[in-house]
Amino acid sequence: MAPEVPAPALSIPVSASRSTSHSMRPPHGKPAWLKAKIPGGEAYSKVRATVEAHGLNTVCQSASCPNLGECWAKGTATFMILGNICTRGCRFCDVPKGRPGTYDREEPARVADSVRLMGLKYAVITSVARDDLPDQGADVWAETIRQVRLAAPECRLEVLIPDMQGNLELVDRILAAGPDILNHNFETVPRLQRSVRGRGNIADSTAVLSHAKERGFATKTSLMLGLGEGEAELQEMIKYIASLKVDILTMGQYLQPSREHLPVTRFVPPAEFESLRIYALENGIRICTSAPMVRSSYKADEQSAPLFTGAR
Repeated sequence: MAPEVPAPALSIPVSASRSTSHSMRPPHGKPAWLKAKIPGGEAYSKVRATVEAHGLNTVCQSASCPNLGECWAKGTATFMILGNICTRGCRFCDVPKGRPGTYDREEPARVADSVRLMGLKYAVITSVARDDLPDQGADVWAETIRQVRLAAPECRLEVLIPDMQGNLELVDRILAAGPDILNHNFETVPRLQRSVRGRGNIADSTAVLSHAKERGFATKTSLMLGLGEGEAELQEMIKYIASLKVDILTMGQYLQPSREHLPVTRFVPPAEFESLRIYALENGIRICTSAPMVRSSYKADEQSAPLFTGAR
């Protein structure tokens, strides 16, 4: 049995006051800066054909990402392993929830072959949460990384993993396969964790990111805006992320996938995203991408480039 991981001591308050400068009423109609590009083009068709031919899942499709058209048109995609059914009930996410059942043991090889066929120099892999499995999918994660390394040795690999319920032994299995970047998302401020992430929490997420950093890996996390967070608690969260020595922070606008999901409280203007980017850099985060359409894996290769070139 895996050792119990003690919850880390948190210096960030779990109940900060809301900012009073913004309306909490749901907005009506998307502003112009949230218009997504229509999918199309040769590269888009090639990515779609490869994904369909190999029977793969992508978070681009499953999570209804608004950047699907743009990313696929550039020949990039975020692969989602361990099936398409998640055991978590996060109220912001459009990935189907339920009992996943078995998983495809040939999936790691198919992902690796797709990366090779697409000629990717940078790949992002994520997964649904698999709380139903004894190892929560850690062995499939490790095998997928190994297979990609064999099929495309020049490809840099970013992995966006679940919290593994804070079990660092399982995180170590994934890290042992040698990803370039360990990504795990806090998603929102402490006060909203339970309502947004359900079983996800600050303690488990902190444990994952801190452990990867202690092991010498580059780390990354993401926040969504427009869920009811206040300015002060958002700034405190950014400082907390900086205290964990996280290398990359992304921030983007939350968009409600359906009426069953959490409503958007406000549409954050681009200028505010830019101010938060500057604030993050000033507080010690090395790389920050912050804009309405930014998602955790959006232009991930460009986000991480300074880590491998030594530039800021």
